[in-house]
Amino acid sequence: MRCPFCNQDNTRVVDSRPVEETNSIRRRRLCDVCGKRFTTYEKVETIPLIVIKKDQTREQYNREKIEAGVLRACYKRPISVEKIAELVDSIETEVFNLEEREIPSAKIGEIVMEKLRKTDAVAYVRFASVYREFKDVSTFMEELKKFLE
Repeated sequence: MRCPFCNQDNTRVVDSRPVEETNSIRRRRLCDVCGKRFTTYEKVETIPLIVIKKDQTREQYNREKIEAGVLRACYKRPISVEKIAELVDSIETEVFNLEEREIPSAKIGEIVMEKLRKTDAVAYVRFASVYREFKDVSTFMEELKKFLE
């Protein structure tokens, strides 16, 4: 890090503290050349994730959409708010761990279904029925048979 006063790059960190509101780190630095102190802020740079929808349109990833779908699937189920938050966090972590710049919505849907399948059978079937767009009872029964195996 270059000193803003003398433009030398011989600086060292003398104090670091997290800045909770912005999810960044505040660092106090000392220039070894001129002896002046200054503050820097470090923030993790995230790559924007683009979701490719079924109709091939693209939009920016939105966590709230996953939360809304999971909440609808878990409606009136014995699943705590904390468990739902953990579920959404684990879905998001898996999505970002794919390290893709663009991801099909179908892939996100499959991840959500897999996590719901392990959490609650009814929530899984609810989500799958909307996500897979069951046309009739037979396709619904096929999905139930897959789940029961």
